[in-house]
Amino acid sequence: MEFPDLGKHCSEKTCKQLDFLPLKCDACEEVFCKNHIAYNRHKCLSAHKKDVQVPVCPLCNSPVPVRKGEMPDAVVGAHMDRDCKHDSAQQKQKIFTNKCFKSGCKKREMMKLVCEQCHGNFCLQHRHPLDHACQGQGRAMSKAGCAALMRSLESNKISPNFLQNRCKTKS
Repeated sequence: MEFPDLGKHCSEKTCKQLDFLPLKCDACEEVFCKNHIAYNRHKCLSAHKKDVQVPVCPLCNSPVPVRKGEMPDAVVGAHMDRDCKHDSAQQKQKIFTNKCFKSGCKKREMMKLVCEQCHGNFCLQHRHPLDHACQGQGRAMSKAGCAALMRSLESNKISPNFLQNRCKTKS
């Protein structure tokens, strides 16, 4: 045997496996294999010193101190009933505030989707200029673009005024 002092045996009574990469428990400071390093796996008596969790109030997002032996759910419930500094107006704040400018559409989006041509705010469905019959001063279109618009006139029911404004030949 070349390295007789290499590795350590697991301190778990039922294991005693020789481990060449042993792990030391930070609570009880005994050596364990990878299978028994967790506090609950080796029934660590000092785990309560290291395994401290502080519950957070779901309403005000502040930590709620819990004493040893108390149930965290009961303490957080009591905090919400008595000490919680939750602002009810903050909860009612609406996220979807950007209303679509397309007539007849009642959708609202979280972010503004502004058209580069008419500078109107639209929903995801109507964000493209063709989807909201944009009347903005866009760039002049090529003949191919005008032909495509003419074909879509029948299927999408685009107004002829829109085509007159958009279909200006490039010079």
